[in-house]
Amino acid sequence: MNELVTQIADKVGIEPALAEKALGMMLGFLQREADDGAVARMIEAIPGGADLVARFNGESAGGGGLLGSLMGALGGGGGVMGLGQQLMSEGLGMSEIGALAKETIAMAKQYAGDEVVDQVVASVPGLSQFI
Repeated sequence: MNELVTQIADKVGIEPALAEKALGMMLGFLQREADDGAVARMIEAIPGGADLVARFNGESAGGGGLLGSLMGALGGGGGVMGLGQQLMSEGLGMSEIGALAKETIAMAKQYAGDEVVDQVVASVPGLSQFI
């Protein structure tokens, strides 16, 4: 997984530790939001994918501190926009988040195949406009 994280970090222009955390948060988001069967196949196909979800999924599930809690209480902060807010709270800008999303999907297709990843993307409302 370290090689994959380094490649993504280099392409996006961010530190590998941040790329690793963001990748884990993105995969965790997909695990929660996407079609169960397809996303499970995708995460298992990515070397170290399940480990990243296990390590960073909890941080994105209810992250954001007080603001995240407040947004959750008000019914906001979920879905693709909620993930974007969480990634921005980690210090990523919109262009970096977009590049990270595109690289994550490209990497997932490399390991899990176009059909599986396309099924995952299609099952998450609003995701296709960001990748």
